[in-house]
Amino acid sequence: MAHVALTIAGSDSSGGAGIQADLKTMSALGVYGASVITAVTAQNTCAVSAVHAIPQDIIEAQISAVLSDLDVRAVKIGMLATPDIIDCVTRALAGYGGAIVLDPVMIAKSGDALLAPDAVAALREKLAPRATLVTPNLPEAAALLRLPLASTAEEMTDQGKALCAGGAQAVLMKGGHAEGALCEDILISGGEVLASFTAPRQLTRNTHGTGCTLSSAIAAGLAKGLPLAEATAEAHRYVQQAIAAADGLNVGHGHGPLHHFHNVWS
Repeated sequence: MAHVALTIAGSDSSGGAGIQADLKTMSALGVYGASVITAVTAQNTCAVSAVHAIPQDIIEAQISAVLSDLDVRAVKIGMLATPDIIDCVTRALAGYGGAIVLDPVMIAKSGDALLAPDAVAALREKLAPRATLVTPNLPEAAALLRLPLASTAEEMTDQGKALCAGGAQAVLMKGGHAEGALCEDILISGGEVLASFTAPRQLTRNTHGTGCTLSSAIAAGLAKGLPLAEATAEAHRYVQQAIAAADGLNVGHGHGPLHHFHNVWS
């Protein structure tokens, strides 16, 4: 029987991030992906030119339709756009007992905003406490905590512990925005460091959809029944390989996408 994961996120018309990246990632990792679209973006590798939020009743109907029929073992949550959509998704998942991976998407790789400023508090107070894992990059963690950007591994760890204290079961602090030749992600659970994942920083501009890909890869691992640390390690390896193969795609004129199917075709 297939392992099933669900992504709740926005659509990226260029195919590199959002729902499209999530489904590619889940498929590449041997998991059947279902989807709930929260917003439609007019987007390419250079910019987000328009965003249309999906009505709340349609979002709830999508979630209900999937969860009432499919054996969803893990849910990945990405772009939610507004406080009302955050409320809607929180309500719709109230009775769900599986793993939830929350990627607190706020800004696209192009620099365009994907989350309304007044939605940050709703994300922190209503949805993060429901999450099995929250996967913020450094700017997102700082915004959720209303703190300056972490600049050291110690500060990253402290901010991860603070997010756990706010209700999240576990937090993966992603170090992609930090400086240095090595990039470190720190997994914190129960207020303690569970694991860290280090890789050489890859010199490429083709990193569009990295956060979406990592969070959906972790959700795929959880859907397969892997423990959190093992699912995160598998996801970290997959993303590093997808970034390494990204330049071979040559898609778009801006921040190009990762190569999600690097093990299948080149």
